[in-house]
Amino acid sequence: MNDQVVLECRALSKQYQDGKKLVDVFHAIDLTLLKGQACAIVGSSGSGKTTLLNLLAGLDLATTGDVKLANVSWSSMKDAKRSKMRNKEMGFVYQFHHLLPEFSALENVLMPMWISGMGKKEAKKRGEELLGQVGLKDRLNHKPSQLSGGERQRVAIARALANRPACVLMDEPTGNLDETTSLDIQKLINELKVTYDMAFLVVTHDEKMLSWMDSAYRLSQGSLMPLKSAEM
Repeated sequence: MNDQVVLECRALSKQYQDGKKLVDVFHAIDLTLLKGQACAIVGSSGSGKTTLLNLLAGLDLATTGDVKLANVSWSSMKDAKRSKMRNKEMGFVYQFHHLLPEFSALENVLMPMWISGMGKKEAKKRGEELLGQVGLKDRLNHKPSQLSGGERQRVAIARALANRPACVLMDEPTGNLDETTSLDIQKLINELKVTYDMAFLVVTHDEKMLSWMDSAYRLSQGSLMPLKSAEM
């Protein structure tokens, strides 16, 4: 296996039972995400983008096929090990930031590091550095209600980077933002990809994001169709 491969799936399919009918959501999907690569999956509402993301993150298991993170198959692990693997190797950013409202920006970023067992002093130093890198060094002690939508999403991105994951999965990360703020977030994601040399996988309906992606696919009728290929 190429040691640059961070996340991959092969012949991935997902089926649901709807009464007496078996519904195919995906069939024979192949995808490879490399270190330092930004990849987008676009598709209309209801095309299954979030379901696919859940399969890639090991939050749901495929009917057939396999998903590997850092060359380890999700299906080979029990729930507790999958959770530990996600905490260490994956970061997550959603359309709605899902910050804990009673905690400060810094405390929200520290949470994944505390869960992983990192010491408080080390975690605090890294959390402050990350918030500085996303342009929030003066907002460390502000709670989510005291931050703008764009600032909250920046906190969510810093939180996703907390444990230096192999890849970051993003579900409509700019879908709840105005156009100017959305462009700022896109620029930030691209800068962080270069800075940390990590992989980003973004599912989105916003095709404007494709301009800075290394590769892109359209999810339609249960299949992935290449739109843009990374230079290998």
